[in-house]
Amino acid sequence: MSISMSSASTPIFKSMLSNLDYFLVKAAAHAEAKKFDPANLLSARLAPDMLPFTRQVLIACDASKFGISRLASVDAPKFDDTESTIEQLRERIAKTIAFIDSVAADKLDGTEDKDITFPVGRDGTTRTMKGEAYLKHWVLPNMFFHVTTAYALLRHNGVELGKTDYLLGARQGA
Repeated sequence: MSISMSSASTPIFKSMLSNLDYFLVKAAAHAEAKKFDPANLLSARLAPDMLPFTRQVLIACDASKFGISRLASVDAPKFDDTESTIEQLRERIAKTIAFIDSVAADKLDGTEDKDITFPVGRDGTTRTMKGEAYLKHWVLPNMFFHVTTAYALLRHNGVELGKTDYLLGARQGA
């Protein structure tokens, strides 16, 4: 039995974005317990040439929403990318999940062989892939990369996160 494009995308995006939201809850609690401004975490980087924590969250959201929108041929919501607090990042995640929830499964299913053209980089270069390859080899890895990087940045800065937080988030023990 084969799986559908909707089952291979929507629940994965929602689960990982929900886990990312949980990282933010734990980050805020950590900052409060250690008595420092949680905004200090938002500019965290592991290397000088990498994007900061805030951008990791925004890109994880964008990868999810644009992946769904391109596959389903629906317009993605426009976000201003002005988030500057943990609460605003959490709102961004919630808006992204709400958009994903608004796209019916039948808009995604059957898009395996659809040509998807998307931007790569900032110089106007595009790439075209078939829908299934786009989902499996571009969108999901990109979303996982940025969620994982956000996780690593928080861990590096002392937030008590573990593998269970990454895999289950607030659903632990459920």
